[in-house]
This record gives sequence, structure tokens and C-alpha cells, in this order.
Amino acid sequence: MIDKAPSSDERERTAVDGDALVLALVRRFRTSVQEAIVDDHVFSILKPANADDLIREDDFVKDERLPYWADVWPSSLILAGKLLELHGDGQTALELGCGVGLSTLAATSAGFDVLSTDYYQDALDVTQANVFRNLGLTARTRLVDWRHIPRDLGTFDLVFASDVLYEKEYALLLPIILCRVLEPEGTALIGDPGRVAAPMFVEACEAHGLKIRDKETRPFAAGEIKQNIDIYEIGRG
Repeated sequence: MIDKAPSSDERERTAVDGDALVLALVRRFRTSVQEAIVDDHVFSILKPANADDLIREDDFVKDERLPYWADVWPSSLILAGKLLELHGDGQTALELGCGVGLSTLAATSAGFDVLSTDYYQDALDVTQANVFRNLGLTARTRLVDWRHIPRDLGTFDLVFASDVLYEKEYALLLPIILCRVLEPEGTALIGDPGRVAAPMFVEACEAHGLKIRDKETRPFAAGEIKQNIDIYEIGRG
């Protein structure tokens, strides 16, 4: 749980560790700061200046990994808005694929105790930096491969993810993961811009006994980019 009233020593340690992490990231790769406006919230997102700088041939050869995590995607902005409408009251939450940490920021701001996970250590570090920069808190993070979910990951009241259905493999894996990590009365929120594998995900949810309780579509517009983002609300059947 997030300590709502940290001691002065704890605040000082958080500041020192947070400043050190931000400095390390700035030295590790070229960075930029993007303002992410979500309703009446403005989050300052430190991120790689160009995701292409992070492409590593070894990663791609191993499992076709590309650094999609390094951008602020429309689905994450829309999902963040949905999360800010909730009242966490200290409930546990898990983000699957935290990227630069925008949705984690929103869920934490809404009062959830969030564990942020990703397949890239860089993404976890950037998320930690952004939670510190915006909220002055230390984010809980963990490196997670969806194909090998840790047995001790635990279960959560809320599980959320954005724009993760861009490949069939992930659409079929995600319902299995939700069955593992959702509390009996828990809720999952999945933001998706209409990726090709989304229908497979819906079918796989039904096959695994999960229920699509609601599908809400929200518009996104920024300059020439216009999308409709679906938010799937999922629970146990």
C-alpha cells in the first residue's frame, strides 16, 4: 500500500532516489518531456525523444521485440481518463505493459495501490521516474514476461492495459493472465484502438469464462490523429 503520510526521512530518500533515477535516464538516452493532458489533469511525461533510438537488433532477433513502450499512445490517454473517474481508496491495481507510466499515474492519482509491469526494464525505470516527477512517490514495478507470469505476482482488484492487442499472441494470452491475476470480484479495463486481434481477445475471454461487462467507445482527436478507443470492462463470469 502507498503510505499516505510518509515520514520526513522517507520523503528525503524518495527525493534522492527519484532525482538519481531521472539523471540516470537522461544520461542513458536522449529524452524529451511531453505534456499529457487528461481531463483537468496535466501530467509531465519524461520519455525517450525517439523510440527508434531504442531498437536493438538482438531484441528483435530473439522475439521480434520493438520499443512500442516509449511513446504516449492515444489508448493510454483515453484509458487514463477512465481511470481518473474511479475511486481506488487503496485498492490494489496491476498495469500490464506500463510503457512510460501515464496510466499508472492516473490510477495512482485515483487512489489505487499500483504495481506497474512491463517486458522492458527501461519502461519500468521511466515509469518510476514519471511517478516521482509528478506525484513525489516511489512506484512499485516488476519485470514481467506475459508468457511466463510469475507465480507470486498476486491478485488484484483492478487490472488495466492499453493498446496491447496488436498481435494474435497477446490477444490469446491476456485472458489467461486475467484469470490468474483478477480477484474474484475484480475488474479489468482494456483500452484498444480497434487492433486486428481485438475480436480474438473477446472470443478468448468468453472461452476462459470471463465476461465482457461493458464496451465503451470514446473519441480521441489530436491534430490529424483521430481514433475511436474502445474500453473493455471485464470480470469473471
